[in-house]
Amino acid sequence: MSLDTRIEEITDRIRERSRETREAYLARMRAQAQQGPRRAHLDCGNQAHAYAAMGDAKDDLSADRAPNIGIVTAYNDMLSAHQPFKDFPDRIKIAARAAGATAQVAGGVPAMCDGVTQGQQGMELSLFSRDVIALAAGVALSHNTFDAALYLGICDKIVPGLVIAAATFGYLPGIFVPAGPMTSGLPNEEKARVRREFAEGKIGRDELMAAEMASYHGPGTCTFYGTANSNQMLMEFMGLHLPGASFVNPNTPLRDALTDAATLRATEITGLGNAYTPVCDVLDERAYVNGLVGLMATGGSTNLVLHLIAMARASGVQLTCGDFDAVSDVTPLMARVYPNGLADVNHFHAAGGLPYMIGHLLDAGLLHEDVQTVAGQGLSAYATEPRLAGDRIEWVAGPRESQNDRILKPPHEPFDGHGGLKQVRGNLGLGVMKISAVAEDFHTIEAPARVFHSQDAVKEAFRAGELDRDCVVVVRYQGPRANGMPELHALTPLLSVLLQRGHRVALVTDGRMSGASGKVPAAIHVAPEALDGGLIARLRDGDVVRVDAANGTLDVLTDGVAERELTHPDLSANETGLGRELFALFRNSAGPADRGAGVVI
Repeated sequence: MSLDTRIEEITDRIRERSRETREAYLARMRAQAQQGPRRAHLDCGNQAHAYAAMGDAKDDLSADRAPNIGIVTAYNDMLSAHQPFKDFPDRIKIAARAAGATAQVAGGVPAMCDGVTQGQQGMELSLFSRDVIALAAGVALSHNTFDAALYLGICDKIVPGLVIAAATFGYLPGIFVPAGPMTSGLPNEEKARVRREFAEGKIGRDELMAAEMASYHGPGTCTFYGTANSNQMLMEFMGLHLPGASFVNPNTPLRDALTDAATLRATEITGLGNAYTPVCDVLDERAYVNGLVGLMATGGSTNLVLHLIAMARASGVQLTCGDFDAVSDVTPLMARVYPNGLADVNHFHAAGGLPYMIGHLLDAGLLHEDVQTVAGQGLSAYATEPRLAGDRIEWVAGPRESQNDRILKPPHEPFDGHGGLKQVRGNLGLGVMKISAVAEDFHTIEAPARVFHSQDAVKEAFRAGELDRDCVVVVRYQGPRANGMPELHALTPLLSVLLQRGHRVALVTDGRMSGASGKVPAAIHVAPEALDGGLIARLRDGDVVRVDAANGTLDVLTDGVAERELTHPDLSANETGLGRELFALFRNSAGPADRGAGVVI
């Protein structure tokens, strides 16, 4: 089917807005590419240092006879999602040699776990870790000895940081190699119930710990549809994974074969051959629109509003929050995965997963088919799925029928007619709301504000019974410049309890609320943030605030708020402890949320 005119118009607006920056970016990439294979520019001494530990591969490397693949890895064995990467470099090296190429671990990047730091001081470094990852990957690739790169990363800030680096080194071909989700554990809805009961004091910490350990129980990505799994979806919709690679469980024959196949493909798309596919040609405005459609059709994480804007800027493409809103309006919600439903990503994959969705969205004209991907020309390859044929992979047509219509539906019979992400704009600034799991009756909340400067203060008020009423909970000074923009997901169980008690409650914050925010109406990423003088900084308890996803507005209705004197609270407690001293430069330099909250981009 031909491209939907609405998607075409959105893409054209982005293309025109990005023309100057995109042309400048591509000019830089073309100039770099014209220099030819990277190792040719190294002196003999440089090369000797680079190849000293490469054994019998030294001759191939020094003679430029074979592609050399740089591995950038986010391995550590504290993160369940990244623990499987431990053995990937050795496997990749074997697969590269079998293809007549070589591979080296170019460098490692940090990978912190938002699940560990939720509600803790360490969360104030989480968003900034994206920029650190981009910098670390840049250092790894700066040795200039690689003909292509394989990027090993999955979770929240890791993939966006690696994409920023891959785009910056966009003259190099690059493939993202996932490790897959952990097998299903305690159902996510049961986990959420236990958290709510703990918040109400109905159960003790022993029962809470037992539920959490049963939920997060083995190697692989957490199985709810938060930022990590939204990242994996994006890499397929944007053509940076091999088709069908996202949701195959770790430590399985198919997972291993996909890693081998990614290595082989990396050797085929370097500048040494005839299928040269640099990342700069993959990451154009069409790829980003495809990513936006995927995000809306699956009900993905709100964190990607920040990350996609930053990723796009790294490749010369200018996205705005309005683009998310426009794509959401025309994209049907095809999936129900927790927190937007009861299924986890393993159930989603079994029901048909990404090949089903991409195939149907292409048929509906809601995706650009005419894109360059790491698998070749055209997104239709991503409507196929991998199957083992002996010890190798063949790709076969993906499912055309949903295997479970409570999880997956076609675009002409969706769960909802729009993607569930709304831009809200008013005198309080610009923010976004994820409403795909919010009951329609709660899309608009008008109530007195209760204003806080920390998550802990909200928790104390909840325990004291001060929030047992209709209210808009305002948590401010949570923006990137104030304290690094931590997620406020630890508030979700408390606010969910208030909703269950029959109160009309919403959250307004210049901080973040992850893709797991679920049923709570939340206007997040409000910009300008409080520290930058946004009107949110002048709110007081009792001011009437209207959060209106239906009409896309965010306003304080009380008169005279803008005329109040602005005094900032003492934020010095955010500046020290757990390494926060090291990130003063990041806090001072961070951009606004509606421009990706970036430091390096």
